[in-house]
Amino acid sequence: MRVTVLGGSGAWPVAGAACSGFLLTHDGFSLLVDAGYAVLPRLLELMPAERLDAVYISHGHPDHCADLNPLLRARALGGADPDPLPVFAPHGALNAVLALDRPGMLDAAVACHDFEPGASFSVGPFDLRTALLPHWVPNAAVRVAAGGHAVVYTGDGGPHPALVELARGADALIAEATYPEVMAVGDAPYLSTARQAARQASEAGVGRLVLTHLWPGSEPGEHLDAAAKEYDGRTCVASGGLSFDA
Repeated sequence: MRVTVLGGSGAWPVAGAACSGFLLTHDGFSLLVDAGYAVLPRLLELMPAERLDAVYISHGHPDHCADLNPLLRARALGGADPDPLPVFAPHGALNAVLALDRPGMLDAAVACHDFEPGASFSVGPFDLRTALLPHWVPNAAVRVAAGGHAVVYTGDGGPHPALVELARGADALIAEATYPEVMAVGDAPYLSTARQAARQASEAGVGRLVLTHLWPGSEPGEHLDAAAKEYDGRTCVASGGLSFDA
């Protein structure tokens, strides 16, 4: 399974970067995990919109799903006439983004599959298992497995035992780490620090930790230093273009 980071900026895209978006490929099948602001241009550098096979959205905040709209526009209006794009998301998470265009305009471009966090299902060659993490809206962390390997992505969410269980033994954990060590007032328990993410990575025994969703303007080195206090495995910050095999 190949993982390519399209973006990892939290809240809004900083100059030259995109918000949350991760492309997972295996056996010729491509799955986009989250489609935050500015993800589509990064995806189009790798493939035309009609070649994407499926999308998974962790939750309905726009820094995780806003670029689903231009993605569907590209497929509906681009002239290639592909099959409807399967999009998997928690129930109701896509209501706002799908309402951006006139009623019916994108209907032929998308096949929505709602689920409740905690569900398991298959998407192409991938087996997906989800878990609810604490956030302001329902957020479904996901374990994506294929070919004997597994990658776990948190979406957004505060520390929770469900994440440790979901990530146990995974090859990689892509974890929201908005702050290095000190949580902003009002954000606990709905977000995580790099140190908290690293602690859960250590408890789960994952092979690699990828810190994502850093607050714009953050210094990545501070996040890495904080994570190193809790986790001694391979650690990096999600930046556009980063790729690795799981």
